Amino acid sequence: MNKSFLSRPLPPRLCLRGRAGSGSSSSSSSCLPPCLFSQPTMPLDHRRLRGPEESQPPELWAAGTGGVPEKEEEEDAAPQDPCALRPLFARAGLLSQAEGSAYVELGGGTKVLCAAWGPREAAEPGAAAAAGGGRLLCEFYRAPFAGRGARRRPGSAAERDAEREAAAALREALEPAVRLARYPRARLAVSALLLQDGGSALAAAISAAALALADAGVEMYDLVVGCALCRSPGPAAAWMLQPGEPEERRAVARLTVALLPALNQVSAVLGGGQGSPPDDWAQALRLGLDGCHRLYPVLRQSLLRASRRRDAAAAATTTTA
Repeated sequence: MNKSFLSRPLPPRLCLRGRAGSGSSSSSSSCLPPCLFSQPTMPLDHRRLRGPEESQPPELWAAGTGGVPEKEEEEDAAPQDPCALRPLFARAGLLSQAEGSAYVELGGGTKVLCAAWGPREAAEPGAAAAAGGGRLLCEFYRAPFAGRGARRRPGSAAERDAEREAAAALREALEPAVRLARYPRARLAVSALLLQDGGSALAAAISAAALALADAGVEMYDLVVGCALCRSPGPAAAWMLQPGEPEERRAVARLTVALLPALNQVSAVLGGGQGSPPDDWAQALRLGLDGCHRLYPVLRQSLLRASRRRDAAAAATTTTA
């Protein structure tokens, strides 16, 4: 056995002087080492979020509030007026990084953000010159969190095909309204981002893209207003204006109308579905045109407000300088 270890003095025994309740806490604490009064602290990890100490399963709250499954809520919902329009909110000039931008939101959850750039030099001048004017490039992206329930995997082939199809429809609806002949050998770019899909997403993207182009100062014949319709299954089912996502999911026929209201010219009619009499499609077209005329004042006032804000900011900058 190591003798040096035996020769070390033993630590002093703890002595607690005074009795409990005698008020001599200072004398008793003087005999104790200070390490007994300080508890070791663990280093804090600021990268983690501390959760609650107690938690409850969501089923308890659903049972207490009488939660109903989503499908039952959709079935029990009151029927919507087919000719009623969803509330529309539009604002132009939101993004400072883009030459023109617009945000359109429909009541029920549809939210679209668009940005516009140009005119810029075309990457292929020969193709632009052969077309007799500039080129309009349209892009459509869908946020991974835009849809409800089961959604496509971001970056999958189905997702890319759907985005390319929506971008082609967007270009088809916007090209008749833009004066591309005034921009020879140039290109205009429009990018639309679907933040939340609550139904009528393509129609909202058409209106937002036209508003962004006008905000960028691009010469146009008129604003393009989009309006969506759908028809539910059934022989006596009527067409519904601006359907929501549940109505679009159950629809057997869909239609999206793009209109230049000031000129009363249709720039695009997109859609399809199960066969129905021609009179039904003509009635849907008339209903969509009426919806576009009713939405046009909201977009026009949004563009005027953005122009006034830009003029006020320029005047303030000039006064300060």
